[in-house]
Amino acid sequence: MPSFDIESKVDSHELTNAVDQANRVISNRFDFKDANAIFEINEERLSLKAKEAFQVDQMIPILKESLSKRSIDLKAIKFGEKLSNNNMTTLEAEIIQGVNQEISKTIIKIVKDSKIKVQSSIQGDSIRVSGKKRDNLQEVISLIKQKELEIPLQFVNFRD
Repeated sequence: MPSFDIESKVDSHELTNAVDQANRVISNRFDFKDANAIFEINEERLSLKAKEAFQVDQMIPILKESLSKRSIDLKAIKFGEKLSNNNMTTLEAEIIQGVNQEISKTIIKIVKDSKIKVQSSIQGDSIRVSGKKRDNLQEVISLIKQKELEIPLQFVNFRD
């Protein structure tokens, strides 16, 4: 029976490369001289650090540009609030990995409401969709792509 999986993952190697590139851009810019500005990756978090809050605001577009050049969807990064102490401002960003329960239920509801003859089930942090016909699965993929969900989705493991 044909099936495919819906998941949301960020390639950690490409993310590391994008952060390294953004750090190189900052180190070469004159307006960041003596700002101690840096991007850091910690597990599922991304930190932007600089001396002043406006410098952190200037770092965000640099990071977004580096991510988009590396084909990382910007919806995969969720920025938090800036924290300032003494002479350092920090902005934490969450890297979204996996499809959470709420979004999984939304996707399954979209599939069921479409009346396409497929079955969908939650498999941990991904969703498995299976059906008798390959065309039905392709309809489901195009239907989900049309819906603007708040996380990036990948359609993988398409099997006949």
